[in-house]
Amino acid sequence: MVSVSRRSLLAIGAALPVLGRLDWAVASPPPAPADKVRLNYNESPYGPSAAAREAMQRGVAISGLYPYGHMYALAGLFAQQQGIAEEQVAVFAGSMAALRYAVLAFTSQTRGLVMATPSYEVPRQAADSWKAPVREVSLNAEHAHDVPAMLTADPQAGMLYLCNPNNPTGTLTPTEAIRQALANKPKGSVLVVDEAYIDFSDAPSCVSWIKDHDDLLVLRTFSKLYGMAGARLGLAIGHPALLERLAVFGGDNVPAASTLLGARASLEDVKLLPHRKALNARLRDETVGWLKARGFACTASHSNCFMIDVKQPAQQVIEKLAVHNVLIGRVWKDWPQWVRVTVGNQHEMQRFREVFAAQVA
Repeated sequence: MVSVSRRSLLAIGAALPVLGRLDWAVASPPPAPADKVRLNYNESPYGPSAAAREAMQRGVAISGLYPYGHMYALAGLFAQQQGIAEEQVAVFAGSMAALRYAVLAFTSQTRGLVMATPSYEVPRQAADSWKAPVREVSLNAEHAHDVPAMLTADPQAGMLYLCNPNNPTGTLTPTEAIRQALANKPKGSVLVVDEAYIDFSDAPSCVSWIKDHDDLLVLRTFSKLYGMAGARLGLAIGHPALLERLAVFGGDNVPAASTLLGARASLEDVKLLPHRKALNARLRDETVGWLKARGFACTASHSNCFMIDVKQPAQQVIEKLAVHNVLIGRVWKDWPQWVRVTVGNQHEMQRFREVFAAQVA
């Protein structure tokens, strides 16, 4: 495969075709005021760390300069921590952008997309806009990706998408199943593993696998555990030739200097990840335990969100809680009685339980 340097990716930027709109985002209300509990977008309740905020403030002073040097430094630091080459890391203004570009790069009207349902909707929306066929495969009994069914869903597939932990369920797909997908997917296709939520779990990452597989792309984000959703920063990790194919659609999609400095400070803070991971797990498990004690089934989440079977149309529950300033959701069409809830801070989860008990339980 053709080799390409990280810096050459910036020269390949081209116009991005119009993608299908994110209907759930367009239809959403404006940002909630401070008195509302936001448990509907999988945002971090803590925001950037103190070190990241300080670094981001320094970034404002150098905003008159192009941020490419800081982008290379971030890619280099991540690569060093993961034991891979800098040329195998591409930086984007959010992993959503990289995911859209992957769909455009690896699918076509004759080579479709295979993904799970319910799962993150962006790949399907991008494929629809591209007029690429989409095959959605229901999760298995453990709410993990049904890899055997996905492998047979479309023999001509150009891309298989696997979100691990899955959004919206928060559930894990076993490592061996992912290896099976990589080994047995349709010839010429690419496996895209979205690890936006991997930092919340104990599951091993697939990042190191890219050293031996030129048909694997792994996505990471700073939006979730690192609390930088509004700053927009994501990573695509893979063989340089795969990254070159993404760059055709947006090689100039580079975050601001302040964002890059904040992300680098986050990676350098060795205490941040374990602290937030443990805090999230405690609050999540407390809430899930509380719900189960009241007869509500929940998904076995390893993420910062989980789903509840509310035993009635889930949209009704969303609306009931919203009246009391507790925002949850969305609803996935295949699971109309299940609703997703983001794990907030201690106060937010207490408020969620109070309102849920009064309105639903």
